[in-house]
Amino acid sequence: MTRNEYTCDCKPINEEQVLSAKESMLSSGTYEKVAGFFKIVGDQTRCKIISVLKENEMCVGDISNVLSMTKSSISHQLSKMKEQGVVKGRKEGKEVYYSLDDAHVAEIFELTVEHITHIHHELEDRES
Repeated sequence: MTRNEYTCDCKPINEEQVLSAKESMLSSGTYEKVAGFFKIVGDQTRCKIISVLKENEMCVGDISNVLSMTKSSISHQLSKMKEQGVVKGRKEGKEVYYSLDDAHVAEIFELTVEHITHIHHELEDRES
């Protein structure tokens, strides 16, 4: 049997905490989906789309106008976001109106902005 060089071979300092942490671990598939979500929302253009859609349902053309981008590039980003369950579309006539898939997406976005703002202020305070 070969030893995995990346496996810790040390004795736990707090065995109860280690066991508790191991028991609370999610499945690998769940971590993969979480990482996939953050990969999708980890793009500046897609963050801007989330910011726009958290306020209103909008069609591709209107989003394009807000972000000063082509309809093609917005459609491409929306397609990726839809695949990951970040946005959903509603067809009305020839237009598709997009909105965030659910309130969780807006909450995650707003919480992230709050965190970034908080960190920014802390860093400014440290530099003062």
